[in-house]
Amino acid sequence: MSKKDYYEALGIEKNATEAEIKKAYRKMSMKHHPDKNQAHDSTEQFKEVQEAYDVLSDPNKKSQYDQYGHQDFNAGGFNQGQGGGFNQSGYSGFEDMNFGGFGDIFDNIFGGSRSRKKYNGPIKGDDLTYRFSISFLEAAFGVEKDIVIRREDLCDTCGGSGAKKGTSKETCPMCKGTGQVMSSMGFFQTVRTCPQCNGTGTIIKDPCQTCHGQGRVKKDRKIHLNIPAGVFEGAKIRIPDEGDAGINGGSYGDLYVIINIAPHNEYKREGNDVYSEAKINIIQAALGDTIDINTIHGKEKLEIPEGTQFGATFRIKDKGIQKLKSKGLGDHYVYVKVVVPTNLSKEQKVQMEALKYSLSNAPLSYKPRREKKVFFEKIRDFFSGE
Repeated sequence: MSKKDYYEALGIEKNATEAEIKKAYRKMSMKHHPDKNQAHDSTEQFKEVQEAYDVLSDPNKKSQYDQYGHQDFNAGGFNQGQGGGFNQSGYSGFEDMNFGGFGDIFDNIFGGSRSRKKYNGPIKGDDLTYRFSISFLEAAFGVEKDIVIRREDLCDTCGGSGAKKGTSKETCPMCKGTGQVMSSMGFFQTVRTCPQCNGTGTIIKDPCQTCHGQGRVKKDRKIHLNIPAGVFEGAKIRIPDEGDAGINGGSYGDLYVIINIAPHNEYKREGNDVYSEAKINIIQAALGDTIDINTIHGKEKLEIPEGTQFGATFRIKDKGIQKLKSKGLGDHYVYVKVVVPTNLSKEQKVQMEALKYSLSNAPLSYKPRREKKVFFEKIRDFFSGE
Protein backbone atom coordinates (compact mmCIF):
# COMPACT_ATOMS: atom_id res chain seq x y z
CA MET A 1 0.00 0.00 0.00
CA SER A 2 1.22 3.55 -0.68
CA LYS A 3 2.47 5.36 2.37
CA LYS A 4 0.89 8.50 3.71
CA ASP A 5 2.56 11.87 3.73
CA TYR A 6 4.41 12.11 7.06
CA TYR A 7 2.42 15.14 8.22
CA GLU A 8 -0.78 13.32 7.34
CA ALA A 9 0.41 10.21 9.21
CA LEU A 10 0.76 12.25 12.40
CA GLY A 11 -2.32 14.36 11.75
CA ILE A 12 -0.50 17.71 11.95
CA GLU A 13 0.09 20.79 9.83
CA LYS A 14 3.40 21.47 8.08
CA ASN A 15 4.15 24.38 10.42
CA ALA A 16 3.73 22.26 13.57
CA THR A 17 6.19 22.94 16.41
CA GLU A 18 8.49 20.33 17.94
CA ALA A 19 6.15 20.02 20.93
CA GLU A 20 3.14 19.53 18.65
CA ILE A 21 5.01 16.87 16.64
CA LYS A 22 5.92 14.96 19.79
CA LYS A 23 2.38 15.21 21.17
CA ALA A 24 0.87 13.98 17.91
CA TYR A 25 3.35 11.11 17.76
CA ARG A 26 2.38 9.90 21.23
CA LYS A 27 -1.30 10.10 20.39
CA MET A 28 -1.02 8.25 17.08
CA SER A 29 1.34 5.63 18.52
CA MET A 30 -1.21 4.78 21.18
CA LYS A 31 -3.99 4.71 18.59
CA HIS A 32 -2.28 2.34 16.15
CA HIS A 33 -0.17 0.21 18.50
CA PRO A 34 -0.82 -3.47 17.57
CA ASP A 35 -1.26 -4.40 21.23
CA LYS A 36 -4.22 -2.01 21.52
CA ASN A 37 -5.55 -1.81 17.96
CA GLN A 38 -6.76 -5.10 16.51
CA ALA A 39 -7.35 -3.74 13.00
CA HIS A 40 -5.67 -5.77 10.25
CA ASP A 41 -3.55 -2.81 9.11
CA SER A 42 -2.60 -1.51 12.58
CA THR A 43 0.98 -2.78 12.29
CA GLU A 44 1.57 -0.95 9.00
CA GLN A 45 -0.01 2.22 10.31
CA PHE A 46 2.09 2.00 13.47
CA LYS A 47 5.25 1.68 11.33
CA GLU A 48 4.19 4.74 9.30
CA VAL A 49 3.75 6.76 12.49
CA GLN A 50 7.21 5.68 13.71
CA GLU A 51 8.76 6.52 10.34
CA ALA A 52 7.03 9.90 10.18
CA TYR A 53 8.19 10.88 13.66
CA ASP A 54 11.76 9.75 12.95
CA VAL A 55 11.90 12.20 10.05
CA LEU A 56 9.88 15.15 11.37
CA SER A 57 11.50 15.14 14.83
CA ASP A 58 14.96 15.51 13.27
CA PRO A 59 15.54 19.10 12.04
CA ASN A 60 17.91 17.95 9.26
CA LYS A 61 15.64 15.22 7.93
CA LYS A 62 12.60 17.47 8.25
CA SER A 63 14.35 20.17 6.22
CA GLN A 64 15.22 17.65 3.50
CA TYR A 65 11.69 16.24 3.54
CA ASP A 66 10.08 19.69 3.28
CA GLN A 67 12.37 20.58 0.35
CA TYR A 68 12.06 17.39 -1.69
CA GLY A 69 8.51 16.33 -0.83
CA HIS A 70 7.25 12.90 0.13
CA GLN A 71 7.72 11.03 -3.16
CA ASP A 72 11.12 12.47 -4.09
CA PHE A 73 12.34 12.15 -0.53
CA ASN A 74 11.74 8.38 -0.52
CA ALA A 75 12.63 7.80 -4.17
CA GLY A 76 15.95 9.62 -3.75
CA GLY A 77 17.30 7.15 -1.26
CA PHE A 78 16.52 9.11 1.86
CA ASN A 79 14.36 6.29 3.21
CA GLN A 80 16.83 3.52 4.10
CA GLY A 81 15.78 -0.09 3.46
CA GLN A 82 13.11 -1.30 1.09
CA GLY A 83 9.94 -0.06 2.73
CA GLY A 84 11.45 -0.66 6.16
CA GLY A 85 11.32 2.92 7.32
CA PHE A 86 13.96 4.89 9.20
CA ASN A 87 16.07 3.18 11.88
CA GLN A 88 14.98 -0.27 10.71
CA SER A 89 17.98 -1.05 8.53
CA GLY A 90 20.59 -0.15 11.11
CA TYR A 91 21.09 3.43 9.92
CA SER A 92 19.64 6.73 10.99
CA GLY A 93 19.92 8.81 7.85
CA PHE A 94 22.96 10.83 6.77
CA GLU A 95 24.36 11.04 10.29
CA ASP A 96 25.20 7.32 10.14
CA MET A 97 25.85 6.86 6.43
CA ASN A 98 28.45 8.41 4.16
CA PHE A 99 27.76 7.92 0.45
CA GLY A 100 31.43 8.02 -0.64
CA GLY A 101 31.79 11.62 0.47
CA PHE A 102 28.31 12.80 -0.53
CA GLY A 103 27.34 12.97 3.13
CA ASP A 104 29.74 15.86 3.62
CA ILE A 105 28.25 17.63 0.63
CA PHE A 106 24.69 17.23 1.94
CA ASP A 107 25.81 18.34 5.40
CA ASN A 108 27.16 21.55 3.92
CA ILE A 109 24.04 22.12 1.85
CA PHE A 110 21.54 21.46 4.64
CA GLY A 111 23.57 22.72 7.55
CA GLY A 112 23.72 19.29 9.18
CA SER A 113 26.19 18.04 11.72
CA ARG A 114 27.88 14.66 11.47
CA SER A 115 29.46 14.67 14.91
CA ARG A 116 29.45 11.18 16.39
CA LYS A 117 27.13 10.76 19.33
CA LYS A 118 28.63 9.80 22.68
CA TYR A 119 26.92 7.10 24.71
CA ASN A 120 28.95 7.34 27.89
CA GLY A 121 27.11 10.25 29.49
CA PRO A 122 25.05 10.06 32.72
CA ILE A 123 21.85 8.02 32.47
CA LYS A 124 19.03 8.48 34.96
CA GLY A 125 17.92 5.37 36.84
CA ASP A 126 14.62 3.65 36.14
CA ASP A 127 11.43 4.67 37.94
CA LEU A 128 9.86 2.03 40.17
CA THR A 129 6.20 1.25 40.92
CA TYR A 130 4.95 -0.17 44.22
CA ARG A 131 1.34 -1.11 44.95
CA PHE A 132 0.30 -0.55 48.55
CA SER A 133 -2.99 -1.53 50.20
CA ILE A 134 -4.56 0.39 53.07
CA SER A 135 -7.88 0.10 54.89
CA PHE A 136 -11.00 2.16 54.22
CA LEU A 137 -10.54 4.17 57.43
CA GLU A 138 -6.81 4.71 56.80
CA ALA A 139 -7.72 6.24 53.45
CA ALA A 140 -10.36 8.41 55.13
CA PHE A 141 -8.13 9.77 57.90
CA GLY A 142 -4.63 9.36 56.45
CA VAL A 143 -1.88 7.11 57.74
CA GLU A 144 1.89 6.94 58.07
CA LYS A 145 3.54 3.62 57.28
CA ASP A 146 6.90 2.18 56.32
CA ILE A 147 7.41 -0.01 53.28
CA VAL A 148 10.47 -1.90 52.07
CA ILE A 149 11.36 -1.83 48.38
CA ARG A 150 14.11 -3.60 46.47
CA ARG A 151 16.02 -1.41 44.05
CA GLU A 152 19.27 -1.06 42.15
CA ASP A 153 21.56 0.97 44.40
CA LEU A 154 25.13 2.20 44.07
CA CYS A 155 27.73 -0.35 45.08
CA ASP A 156 29.25 0.68 48.41
CA THR A 157 32.54 -1.03 47.61
CA CYS A 158 33.37 0.86 44.41
CA GLY A 159 31.06 3.87 44.86
CA GLY A 160 29.27 3.05 41.62
CA SER A 161 32.32 3.12 39.34
CA GLY A 162 32.34 -0.64 38.77
CA ALA A 163 36.14 -0.70 39.12
CA LYS A 164 38.05 -2.39 41.92
CA LYS A 165 38.86 -0.06 44.82
CA GLY A 166 42.02 1.88 44.05
CA THR A 167 41.50 1.59 40.29
CA SER A 168 39.33 3.41 37.80
CA LYS A 169 37.72 3.05 34.40
CA GLU A 170 39.86 3.61 31.33
CA THR A 171 38.98 5.16 28.00
CA CYS A 172 38.13 2.48 25.47
CA PRO A 173 41.08 2.16 23.06
CA MET A 174 38.87 1.00 20.18
CA CYS A 175 36.37 3.90 20.05
CA LYS A 176 38.50 6.48 21.92
CA GLY A 177 35.65 7.09 24.35
CA THR A 178 32.91 7.85 21.84
CA GLY A 179 31.09 4.53 22.24
CA GLN A 180 30.93 4.11 18.43
CA VAL A 181 33.16 2.75 15.72
CA MET A 182 33.07 3.34 11.98
CA SER A 183 33.53 0.59 9.43
CA SER A 184 33.74 0.69 5.61
CA MET A 185 31.81 -1.45 3.14
CA GLY A 186 33.03 -0.47 -0.30
CA PHE A 187 31.75 3.04 -0.93
CA PHE A 188 29.71 3.02 2.27
CA GLN A 189 30.77 3.81 5.80
CA THR A 190 28.61 2.77 8.75
CA VAL A 191 28.66 3.69 12.41
CA ARG A 192 27.87 1.06 15.02
CA THR A 193 28.12 0.55 18.75
CA CYS A 194 31.63 -0.22 19.90
CA PRO A 195 31.84 -3.99 20.56
CA GLN A 196 34.62 -3.62 23.13
CA CYS A 197 32.92 -1.23 25.54
CA ASN A 198 29.29 -1.83 24.43
CA GLY A 199 28.83 1.87 23.77
CA THR A 200 29.94 3.14 27.20
CA GLY A 201 33.22 4.62 25.94
CA THR A 202 35.12 3.12 28.88
CA ILE A 203 36.43 -0.26 29.91
CA ILE A 204 37.12 -1.78 33.32
CA LYS A 205 40.26 -3.87 33.43
CA ASP A 206 39.96 -4.79 37.12
CA PRO A 207 36.22 -4.99 38.04
CA CYS A 208 34.82 -4.63 41.54
CA GLN A 209 34.31 -8.02 43.17
CA THR A 210 31.07 -6.95 44.84
CA CYS A 211 29.11 -5.67 41.82
CA HIS A 212 31.23 -7.45 39.17
CA GLY A 213 31.82 -4.22 37.30
CA GLN A 214 28.16 -3.14 37.14
CA GLY A 215 28.48 -0.32 39.66
CA ARG A 216 25.07 -1.20 41.11
CA VAL A 217 23.71 -3.95 43.35
CA LYS A 218 20.24 -4.95 44.53
CA LYS A 219 19.44 -3.56 47.98
CA ASP A 220 16.40 -3.38 50.25
CA ARG A 221 15.44 0.15 51.25
CA LYS A 222 12.91 1.30 53.85
CA ILE A 223 10.65 4.15 52.73
CA HIS A 224 8.43 6.16 55.08
CA LEU A 225 5.06 6.97 53.55
CA ASN A 226 2.84 9.81 54.68
CA ILE A 227 -0.50 9.06 53.03
CA PRO A 228 -2.87 12.05 53.26
CA ALA A 229 -6.45 11.92 54.50
CA GLY A 230 -8.97 11.52 51.68
CA VAL A 231 -6.66 9.64 49.34
CA PHE A 232 -8.62 7.78 46.67
CA GLU A 233 -8.38 4.36 45.03
CA GLY A 234 -5.63 4.20 42.43
CA ALA A 235 -3.95 7.41 43.60
CA LYS A 236 -0.28 7.59 42.56
CA ILE A 237 2.13 9.13 45.05
CA ARG A 238 5.51 10.18 43.63
CA ILE A 239 8.56 9.95 45.87
CA PRO A 240 11.54 11.60 44.14
CA ASP A 241 14.94 9.86 43.95
CA GLU A 242 13.76 6.58 45.46
CA GLY A 243 13.90 4.56 42.24
CA ASP A 244 16.92 2.78 40.77
CA ALA A 245 20.36 4.38 40.86
CA GLY A 246 21.56 5.99 37.66
CA ILE A 247 24.43 4.88 35.42
CA ASN A 248 27.66 6.81 34.85
CA GLY A 249 26.77 9.28 37.57
CA GLY A 250 23.15 9.69 36.50
CA SER A 251 20.51 10.64 39.07
CA TYR A 252 18.19 8.20 40.81
CA GLY A 253 14.81 7.44 39.32
CA ASP A 254 11.57 8.07 41.19
CA LEU A 255 9.30 5.75 43.15
CA TYR A 256 5.57 5.74 42.41
CA VAL A 257 3.34 4.25 45.11
CA ILE A 258 -0.10 3.26 43.81
CA ILE A 259 -2.77 3.14 46.52
CA ASN A 260 -5.28 0.29 46.76
CA ILE A 261 -8.09 0.67 49.31
CA ALA A 262 -9.61 -2.44 50.89
CA PRO A 263 -13.44 -2.50 50.93
CA HIS A 264 -15.32 -1.97 54.22
CA ASN A 265 -18.11 -4.29 55.37
CA GLU A 266 -20.33 -1.40 56.51
CA TYR A 267 -19.39 1.68 54.49
CA LYS A 268 -19.15 2.50 50.81
CA ARG A 269 -17.50 5.56 49.35
CA GLU A 270 -18.46 7.85 46.50
CA GLY A 271 -16.09 10.78 46.17
CA ASN A 272 -15.84 12.24 49.66
CA ASP A 273 -19.27 10.96 50.74
CA VAL A 274 -19.86 7.81 52.77
CA TYR A 275 -22.92 5.56 52.37
CA SER A 276 -24.35 3.01 54.77
CA GLU A 277 -27.61 1.13 55.35
CA ALA A 278 -30.01 1.19 58.29
CA LYS A 279 -32.76 -1.35 58.93
CA ILE A 280 -36.02 -0.31 60.58
CA ASN A 281 -39.26 -2.20 61.15
CA ILE A 282 -42.62 -1.26 59.67
CA ILE A 283 -43.81 0.40 62.88
CA GLN A 284 -40.75 2.67 62.99
CA ALA A 285 -41.36 3.50 59.36
CA ALA A 286 -45.05 4.24 59.97
CA LEU A 287 -44.75 6.20 63.23
CA GLY A 288 -41.22 7.59 62.97
CA ASP A 289 -38.37 7.05 65.42
CA THR A 290 -34.88 8.13 66.44
CA ILE A 291 -32.12 5.62 65.67
CA ASP A 292 -28.35 5.43 66.14
CA ILE A 293 -26.12 5.51 63.06
CA ASN A 294 -22.47 4.50 62.97
CA THR A 295 -20.43 7.04 61.00
CA ILE A 296 -16.66 7.00 60.49
CA HIS A 297 -16.58 9.81 63.09
CA GLY A 298 -18.65 7.94 65.71
CA LYS A 299 -22.35 7.44 66.53
CA GLU A 300 -24.91 9.97 65.39
CA LYS A 301 -28.66 10.27 66.07
CA LEU A 302 -30.91 10.13 63.02
CA GLU A 303 -34.54 11.19 63.08
CA ILE A 304 -36.75 8.87 61.02
CA PRO A 305 -39.95 10.78 60.09
CA GLU A 306 -43.30 9.04 60.17
CA GLY A 307 -44.36 7.54 56.88
CA THR A 308 -40.80 6.72 55.79
CA GLN A 309 -40.78 4.47 52.74
CA PHE A 310 -38.41 1.68 51.80
CA GLY A 311 -35.32 3.07 50.08
CA ALA A 312 -35.52 6.54 51.59
CA THR A 313 -32.09 8.19 51.94
CA PHE A 314 -31.12 10.66 54.67
CA ARG A 315 -28.07 12.91 54.89
CA ILE A 316 -25.90 13.52 57.94
CA LYS A 317 -23.92 16.64 57.04
CA ASP A 318 -20.11 16.84 57.40
CA LYS A 319 -19.68 13.25 58.57
CA GLY A 320 -17.95 11.99 55.44
CA ILE A 321 -14.32 11.93 54.28
CA GLN A 322 -11.79 14.76 54.36
CA LYS A 323 -11.49 16.51 50.99
CA LEU A 324 -8.03 15.82 49.61
CA LYS A 325 -7.12 19.18 48.06
CA SER A 326 -9.42 21.52 49.95
CA LYS A 327 -10.92 22.10 53.35
CA GLY A 328 -14.10 20.46 54.56
CA LEU A 329 -15.66 17.03 54.77
CA GLY A 330 -18.08 15.08 52.66
CA ASP A 331 -21.45 13.90 54.03
CA HIS A 332 -22.76 10.59 55.31
CA TYR A 333 -25.84 9.18 53.56
CA VAL A 334 -28.09 6.56 55.17
CA TYR A 335 -30.14 4.27 52.95
CA VAL A 336 -33.16 2.96 54.84
CA LYS A 337 -34.45 -0.60 54.52
CA VAL A 338 -37.85 -1.40 56.02
CA VAL A 339 -37.75 -4.95 57.37
CA VAL A 340 -40.93 -7.06 57.50
CA PRO A 341 -41.09 -9.03 60.77
CA THR A 342 -41.11 -12.82 60.75
CA ASN A 343 -41.84 -15.47 63.44
CA LEU A 344 -44.46 -13.32 65.17
CA SER A 345 -45.91 -14.49 68.45
CA LYS A 346 -49.63 -15.23 68.72
CA GLU A 347 -50.32 -11.95 70.46
CA GLN A 348 -48.30 -10.01 67.88
CA LYS A 349 -50.28 -11.64 65.10
CA VAL A 350 -53.52 -10.56 66.80
CA GLN A 351 -52.22 -7.01 66.94
CA MET A 352 -51.18 -7.13 63.29
CA GLU A 353 -54.57 -8.50 62.26
CA ALA A 354 -56.22 -5.66 64.09
CA LEU A 355 -53.95 -3.20 62.35
CA LYS A 356 -54.66 -4.76 58.98
CA TYR A 357 -58.43 -4.45 59.40
CA SER A 358 -58.05 -0.97 60.80
CA LEU A 359 -56.05 0.20 57.80
CA SER A 360 -58.47 -1.38 55.34
CA ASN A 361 -61.52 0.07 57.16
CA ALA A 362 -62.98 -3.41 57.30
CA PRO A 363 -65.26 -4.26 60.24
CA LEU A 364 -63.59 -6.31 62.98
CA SER A 365 -64.97 -9.78 63.62
CA TYR A 366 -63.91 -9.54 67.21
CA LYS A 367 -63.28 -6.99 69.93
CA PRO A 368 -59.63 -6.63 70.95
CA ARG A 369 -58.91 -6.52 74.67
CA ARG A 370 -58.86 -3.09 76.27
CA GLU A 371 -55.31 -1.92 76.79
CA LYS A 372 -53.90 0.89 78.87
CA LYS A 373 -51.56 1.88 76.07
CA VAL A 374 -52.58 3.33 72.76
CA PHE A 375 -53.01 0.64 70.11
CA PHE A 376 -50.09 1.70 67.89
CA GLU A 377 -47.79 2.19 70.87
CA LYS A 378 -48.55 -1.35 71.97
CA ILE A 379 -47.49 -2.70 68.56
CA ARG A 380 -44.31 -0.66 68.59
CA ASP A 381 -43.43 -2.01 72.03
CA PHE A 382 -43.69 -5.55 70.74
CA PHE A 383 -41.06 -4.83 68.08
CA SER A 384 -38.80 -2.78 70.30
CA GLY A 385 -38.75 -5.48 73.01
CA GLU A 386 -40.13 -3.26 75.80
